[in-house]
Amino acid sequence: MKKRIVIALGGNALGDNLKEQMDAVKTTAKAIADLVEAGHEIVLVHGNGPQVGMINNAFETASKADWHFPVLPMSVCVALSQGYIGYDLQNALDRELYLRGIKNNPVATIITQVEVDPNDPAFKNPTKPVGSFMTEAEAEKLKAQGVPVMEDAGRGWRRVVASPMPMRIIEIESIKALLAAGQIPIAAGGGGIPVVLWSDEQFHGAYAVIDKDFASAKLAEALNADMLIILTAVEKVAINFGKSNQRGLDILSAAEAEKYIAENQFAKGSMLPKVQAALSFVRKNPSGTALITELKKAKEGIEGKTGTKIIA
Repeated sequence: MKKRIVIALGGNALGDNLKEQMDAVKTTAKAIADLVEAGHEIVLVHGNGPQVGMINNAFETASKADWHFPVLPMSVCVALSQGYIGYDLQNALDRELYLRGIKNNPVATIITQVEVDPNDPAFKNPTKPVGSFMTEAEAEKLKAQGVPVMEDAGRGWRRVVASPMPMRIIEIESIKALLAAGQIPIAAGGGGIPVVLWSDEQFHGAYAVIDKDFASAKLAEALNADMLIILTAVEKVAINFGKSNQRGLDILSAAEAEKYIAENQFAKGSMLPKVQAALSFVRKNPSGTALITELKKAKEGIEGKTGTKIIA
């Protein structure tokens, strides 16, 4: 049965640098093309953690070397990342669809703004990792300079910025129009460009990065999607992760999810926001289903053969 599916692509679908990204999107395109070939209506959302940090670092370095180069606002860095990640994704997916003889589903990247609340408490407590990983010693040097850093789920240290919750997808009508025309939108990349609405009735960029899983859930809600699929590095959500009694979950109800969250079963900055985003979607769309699994298992997950299904 044809489904409207919003897919949140994790970092493993993109790689950590330009070379890795160009290689990774070819594999990603094959998995997405499988779903298009099966007749599903697809909207793609991607992360940008390493990429937006790389862009931000590059302009900071350039400005120190030559004052003519500005230090770009984080919102502009997110916009830049949407452009070049979207370019690689749509290029690879267009090519893969062409090779399969599918020529009536063009792919288009939408530079997407997402409204956030300027009074969101996240602005006082930066927690969203951006940029490349570093050692603890390197992190301590940045901390001494007043740069917020944190350890990221056992993978190393990274800089952090505010991560407010998404309130509204500004370009939602454009995304709907593309879907109605049979196209495949790439939208809300990196969680969307964070913007706030001020008293002049204009949107202004915010120094923040929105979690792409929460943005995906908000987008899936606005599109009344049948499914939200959050693709990550593992096949299933697990409790007691990394322990001898680790157990993968096939189905996770909203009540069970809340219980496990209260027990701190899911790592912050890793699996926790994915489960919370999935929970948010199914609560707003009780007839919808969320799925968390790895990229190469997406088609099997939709067929109910693997992955963790989150239901209301």
